[in-house]
Amino acid sequence: MEIIDMSTKRKLKKMVSVLFILGCFFIGNTKCKGADLEYISQETANYAVQERGYDLPVDEVVKEEAIEDCKNVMNQMKAIYQKADKGTSSNVVVSETVMEEMQEVLKEKNVPVITSAPYSNMANYSKMEEFLFRAEQDLTGDIVLYRINRDGGIERLKFNYDGTDMYLLAVKAVWGMNDNPSIVYVSYTRIEEWKYTEKGWFGYTLCVPKYPEVSEAVDGSSMIRIKPLSDECREVSKKCVYLLGYQGNNLLCSDWDRSDMEGLDYNGLYEYLYRMKYGERYEFSGNSSGIPAEEFENLIMEFLPITAEQIKKWAVFDSEHQTYDWERLGCLNYSPTYFGTSLPEVVEIRDSGEGNNVLVVDAVCDTFICNDAVITSELTVKFNDDKSFKYMGNKILNNGTKEVPKYQYRIKRKN
Repeated sequence: MEIIDMSTKRKLKKMVSVLFILGCFFIGNTKCKGADLEYISQETANYAVQERGYDLPVDEVVKEEAIEDCKNVMNQMKAIYQKADKGTSSNVVVSETVMEEMQEVLKEKNVPVITSAPYSNMANYSKMEEFLFRAEQDLTGDIVLYRINRDGGIERLKFNYDGTDMYLLAVKAVWGMNDNPSIVYVSYTRIEEWKYTEKGWFGYTLCVPKYPEVSEAVDGSSMIRIKPLSDECREVSKKCVYLLGYQGNNLLCSDWDRSDMEGLDYNGLYEYLYRMKYGERYEFSGNSSGIPAEEFENLIMEFLPITAEQIKKWAVFDSEHQTYDWERLGCLNYSPTYFGTSLPEVVEIRDSGEGNNVLVVDAVCDTFICNDAVITSELTVKFNDDKSFKYMGNKILNNGTKEVPKYQYRIKRKN
C-alpha cells in the first residue's frame, strides 16, 4: 500500500493562508492597522507551529480529560498490578500473562487495546480498522487506543483525522508512590505520513525536529499490528523466529539449505540458540579461549542438520584449544542498520511433507522506513514429537537479499 499523500492538501491550506494574510494587508488599497497586523502576526506564528508539527499546544480541557481518563484506566487495573510478580529489580517488568489480564479489563471498554508483548493481538481491533478505513476516504473521526507496557503502566493514544491531517495526542502513565497513577508526559503531534497495509499494519511517522535543529536524525516512526495473527502463527513466531531476529546472525536473512550451509555465521548464531534452549542469555566467562567444542557443536547440531566435522570446517575454530571463538556483539564488530531491528513474523504455515513445515516469515521494520515486509522468506522447519525442532533451510523470496545490507560476520572468518 502506498503512503497516504497529505503534502498536496497541506500545500493548498498554506496557499489559502498566505492569500488570506496578503489580502488583509490590502483591503481596498488601504493597509491594515496595528490591531490587524497583530492578528496577522499571531496567525502567522500559529501557522508556523502547525507546520512544524511537534510540541503542538493542547487545549486544556482536552488535556485534562485525557489525563483523567488515563488515571481512571490505571485504577481499573490496580488490583492486577498489585498482585503481580514484579521481580526484584528496581525496573519493574510484569509478565505477558499479567499484561493480558489487564488487556481483558480494558477490553470491556469496547476500545482497541494492545500490549507491548511481541505478537500481541489487538482487542476490539475492528474499531481501529474502521477509523483507518474512514481516514483513507478522507472522512473525519478519532479513536483512542490503549497500550499496556512492560512496567504495567499504559499509553493512551488518541488518533484524530481532520480530513487533511492526522494527529496523535499521547498520554503515558506509570505507577508512582503507593501504587498511584503518575503521568509521565502529554504530547500532541501531527503525523507526517501514514499507511494501513493489506497485511494489517498501521505505520506512521510523527513530525520530529530535523537538522539544523538537531545534529542527529530523530526517528518518529512506529508500526502497530491492527489485524490479528492466527494463534498458530503467533505461537510459532515466538518459538522459532523471535529470539533469532536479524541482528548478530544470518539464519533468517540468507539463502541456505542442507546442501549449502557454509555461509551461516555459527559463532554469532550460538548465543541465540542458547537462549532458545535454556531460556536465558548466554554469558561468556572469558576465563578460557572460547566455547568448548563439544558444548558448541551439540547445541548447533540440535537445531541444524549439520555434523561436528562440518561445524569445525565452517565456523571459527581453535584446533589447538579445541574451542570456538566468541565475541559479544558491539560497535567494533557490528554496524547498526535499520533492517537489523526488524521483527520476524510468521504469517503463513504450510505442510511441505516429510514432517517438514514451511514458515513464511516477514521482516517487519518500524524504524524510519516503516515496512511490514522488508524481506519475505520461506523458512523450512522440522517439528519433532517431543516439541523440539530443527531448521532445515531458508529461502529469501523476490530477490529480497538486494534490499538488505550485506551481512557482517561477528568474527573475521578464516579463508
